[in-house]
Amino acid sequence: MEKEIQITTTSPKGQVVIPLEIREHMKIESGTKFAVYGRGDTIIFKRLELPTVKDFERLAKFGREFAARKGIKEKDVLKDD
Repeated sequence: MEKEIQITTTSPKGQVVIPLEIREHMKIESGTKFAVYGRGDTIIFKRLELPTVKDFERLAKFGREFAARKGIKEKDVLKDD
């Protein structure tokens, strides 16, 4: 990707177009989510990447193994309502 500054303009609805070269380089597709932070004359966009099912499964496995190592039983954390 070229390391030159590119210029974009906001639409009447406040939308900003990310130049094609940057979208392609960063693999930004329609529907990509961003966190946006603004301060003074600076705006920062940070792409948000949602965890996958595999990520959640890995986290659950870690939790089960951690609990087993610490001797924590399911009945210790589950509460009957």
